[in-house]
Amino acid sequence: MRILLYSGKGGVGKTSLAAATGVRLAELHYRTLVMSIDPAHSLGDAFDLETDLFHAATSEPLAMREKLDIFELNIQKELQRHWREISSYVTSVLRTTGIEGVEAEELAILPGMEELSAMMHINEYRRENRYDVIVLDAAPTAESMRFVSMPTTLDWYMKHIFPFQRGLLKAVRPIASRVAPFELPSDSYFANVQELFGKLEGVDEVLEDPRVTSVRLVTNPEKMVLRETQRAYVYFSLHGLTVDTVIANRVLPAEVRDAWFDEWHAAQTQLLGEITEYFAPVPVKQVPLFAHELLGMERLQKLAELLYPAGEDPAAVTRTTKAYRFDKREDGVYEVSLELPFAAKGDIGVFKKGDELVITIGGFRRHIGLPRSMAELTPRRARLASRSLHVEML
Repeated sequence: MRILLYSGKGGVGKTSLAAATGVRLAELHYRTLVMSIDPAHSLGDAFDLETDLFHAATSEPLAMREKLDIFELNIQKELQRHWREISSYVTSVLRTTGIEGVEAEELAILPGMEELSAMMHINEYRRENRYDVIVLDAAPTAESMRFVSMPTTLDWYMKHIFPFQRGLLKAVRPIASRVAPFELPSDSYFANVQELFGKLEGVDEVLEDPRVTSVRLVTNPEKMVLRETQRAYVYFSLHGLTVDTVIANRVLPAEVRDAWFDEWHAAQTQLLGEITEYFAPVPVKQVPLFAHELLGMERLQKLAELLYPAGEDPAAVTRTTKAYRFDKREDGVYEVSLELPFAAKGDIGVFKKGDELVITIGGFRRHIGLPRSMAELTPRRARLASRSLHVEML
């Protein structure tokens, strides 16, 4: 199975591009699912579904044509499907504070529930071999980072916190429940957490395998958007995912030659050159600005023809370079290397915690589990060279 994750700053057009990719994949006879994991869903709008209830209709995979389904994650249905014990407990705690009814139910939707629900569906479809390709219409960049970091975060919690927390509460619950100002979580709460973790098992390996998962970054030829695209590239690299394409969307067509657009043309031409230079050797595709909204199957078909000319296969594996790797040099020094082409020295922090190498860039942190041969080593020196960060371990 292939997973194609489309991400970018909000409003750059990634939903239309993800939908058009799904249309082309179905034409090539791939069993295709286009899945929206953006809380502000617009996938149904991209296909111009006319019914007022299209969001409810797409809360389960909905067939659009042969071999093409679309799916908008519905968090309320996911709460009933996966999070019943957890949301019930959070709601009961909120009620002890005086928050009641709908407000308590809304606040019981914790950050990360949608992302983890999406991953459970992906893992389920992978295990069932239900689809050949899943196209993910991801949330804007910051939420996408949370999506890809969830498996690592949950794995760390389950290994380090969950057993202690569950064992401690089991031991002290008879006494603590008498004096605690709120209801303590029951063992069914912890059983629900453990069940969810089982449904996610292996999804981190799938996301970090470039033969399975590829990230497609969508940008516009605008300076502010480009800067966020650069940061997104760093953060995806930091989390072990491979970016195989950058798409510059809404490029002014050359035939638009009104004096009012002269400055726009000049600015876009300069920025398109920067985009190509910044992301090399990652290929950069250009998609023109259309004269109309890209709504409905017919217009998505035209977009797909521009995006994938001459029968190009969107599911083809074109880049398998790992975002990080472990090496042993000829001088006996072990080294961890990460592809971080846009990071500056002042942005990066490196330290070791247990058997993990921790790398920080700004407010983001990546825990890289070290192989046993390197687990006892400590970072000696870090350097930026050839668009990569190299951490020497001794």
